[in-house]
Amino acid sequence: MNKTQKFFIAQVGKTHGLHGDLKLHLHTDFPEQFKVGYSFDTSSGSLEILRINLDRGIVTFRGYEGIDYAKKLTNTKIYATLEETKERCDLKEGEHFWFEIEECSVVEDDEVLGKIIEIQRLADVNYMFIETDNKLIENGLAKTFLVPYIERYVLKSDVKAKMVLTKDAKEILEAS
Repeated sequence: MNKTQKFFIAQVGKTHGLHGDLKLHLHTDFPEQFKVGYSFDTSSGSLEILRINLDRGIVTFRGYEGIDYAKKLTNTKIYATLEETKERCDLKEGEHFWFEIEECSVVEDDEVLGKIIEIQRLADVNYMFIETDNKLIENGLAKTFLVPYIERYVLKSDVKAKMVLTKDAKEILEAS
């Protein structure tokens, strides 16, 4: 994965009030990325946060104070690189970024079930979208399957070894 690749993390909405405040629509699980003084690459060029209230979902950018200036930023998309995300976000013990989990092998009882292609959120649950190992496909199992990324199925994620250890995921594959 390209570490300089930019990922969409938020979008600027309509103006709010008369002082250049804008609605901020987050597309990330890490709102702590947004702090006063932080700059972001956006579809409107580089923007620096002047004021932010995450509880209200309101942001003001330096140089765009005032409603007439702020209106120019409506619908602006905000991006961050993997390195910026890692630098600005504090993960708790055992937490991982999705991009660290993607490309990991799924292993159960020393058998490789497949490789995680992406993580998808459906309702309030994150699912691993897994491309099944060729040996299992040759045995008549589905080419892809979904496993919830929850404690019930995931025993351990080792991003350094690029491996997610599971239990009962093979049952899901066999039922797919």
